[in-house]
Amino acid sequence: MKKIHLFLIFLGVFVIAEIFNFYYKTKYSNTQLAIPTTSAKSPLLQPNKVGLIMNMIQLRYVDTVDNKTLENEVIPHILEELDPHSAYFAKEDFKNVNEEMKGNFGGVGVQFRIENDTVMIVDVVSGGPSQKLGILGGDRIVTVNDSTIAGNGVNNEAVMKLLKGEIGTNVKVGIKRKGLPKLIQFDVTRGEIPLYSVDVSYMLNDTTGYIKVGRFAVTTYKEFMKGLNELREDGAKQYVVDLRGNPGGILGIVAEMANEFLKKDDMIVYTKGRTQPSQEFVAQRNGKFTDEKLVVLIDEYSASASEIFAGAMQDNDRGTIIGRRSFGKGLVQEQIPFNDGSALRLTVARYYTPSGRCIQKPYDKGVDEYNKDIYNRIKHGELEVKDSIAVADTINYFTKSGRIVHGGGGIMPDIFVPADTTGFSNLYADVISKGLLFKFAFDYADEHRAQLKSVKTAMEMRQYFIDHKEFSDFIAYCKKNKVKISSKDMKESGRILKVQLWAYTARNILGEKGFYPIIKELDVTLDKAMEVISEK
Repeated sequence: MKKIHLFLIFLGVFVIAEIFNFYYKTKYSNTQLAIPTTSAKSPLLQPNKVGLIMNMIQLRYVDTVDNKTLENEVIPHILEELDPHSAYFAKEDFKNVNEEMKGNFGGVGVQFRIENDTVMIVDVVSGGPSQKLGILGGDRIVTVNDSTIAGNGVNNEAVMKLLKGEIGTNVKVGIKRKGLPKLIQFDVTRGEIPLYSVDVSYMLNDTTGYIKVGRFAVTTYKEFMKGLNELREDGAKQYVVDLRGNPGGILGIVAEMANEFLKKDDMIVYTKGRTQPSQEFVAQRNGKFTDEKLVVLIDEYSASASEIFAGAMQDNDRGTIIGRRSFGKGLVQEQIPFNDGSALRLTVARYYTPSGRCIQKPYDKGVDEYNKDIYNRIKHGELEVKDSIAVADTINYFTKSGRIVHGGGGIMPDIFVPADTTGFSNLYADVISKGLLFKFAFDYADEHRAQLKSVKTAMEMRQYFIDHKEFSDFIAYCKKNKVKISSKDMKESGRILKVQLWAYTARNILGEKGFYPIIKELDVTLDKAMEVISEK
């Protein structure tokens, strides 16, 4: 078995080599290249082993071999040996990745969740195909193209595959609506459905605007500026940019966003690679928000473009970075598409902050150990105690004003805030592990949708839940589901469960604008940001 594995790896190396040979031949087919003098030992005179091996397999191997399957299985193994972020995408995977980066896809425009094998619509996209036809939040999708999907062990991926498709194509859905005895049939023409990357923006108080960015896609800069400008109109004179949990995205987009807080010619980031020329990204003009106070929130899941933004603000002394050390993904990938719709993303350089810090954390111990990094941070107590953070690079780097910052992978915040573990108890663990909080929040919103439609803000929604004793109903629901509730556990976890219940119920009615203004009551990192940004 081991010999077969080694053979596949060996073959994969040559398949990669052949791919690159084809790619560069086509890319530079019209470029004049100097042809080196060859000798008897020159690689140019050696036979094309890749072609020979592939031909021999096709002509003489005992069984029929599917080249596509071989490529899809072998190439990812080869790339894993290089670094953790070089990757190969089969056609369908690459299409999905591109949709995420484009910021839109073809679909019917509904948000749904699956409960008890039933596809329940949580909300419809404003102005989307479903809303225009009268499909409502709370409706159940029972059939798609006359095939029943309810009660068949349906999953999210299968539903998305049925509902997504080319813009302009049609899909027929059968809807069950409360109070109506028969299914309502809708013939929906798929439209362009936006994938928003700015989760929410709202005022924390009379002068402080908050904006949370979930990723960096093609549309993110426009969404970001729209949010910032609306906050300014609402009276914002200082801003909190939340990049916690943001996995990154497009470099050009984050550079545009960073530019809005920097002055012309301020460095944003630069790249260096073995064969790639160093490339600098600097602010092209004075930004629109260069004078306002700024706080940037990061955590261990903030990666790539998030780290570029935070590093640029920190090294230019433009804002205060609050939270925990970021992920540490600072490798530059070049995307190479192939004619069959697949693509290769090959690491060609590394990102460096303006002070010279390499964002990428070490990966010399292999991909498996690299993937365990967050787990190891938790195990070593890094998320709870700043002094437990072990970084590989102890060299001092200096911000524009001369402040010392450290490299070694990821961005170290200016102000460390430990992960909040207060409120956890046996009660909390039992409720979460059984999914009771999320299920009750959805069911409550679904049952009271008609009354809640008139509630327009998160704080009004929160008050509604208090007045109608939602939490008391939830506790009764937990007891019914055999959750042991002690006074000690309630004292420890009552508040966190109550606020989470309010927030998740509000999300089912108002979306993220209902969720974030309520859940912030439990956000100690945001509390610290407010304390810092309010200092004179």
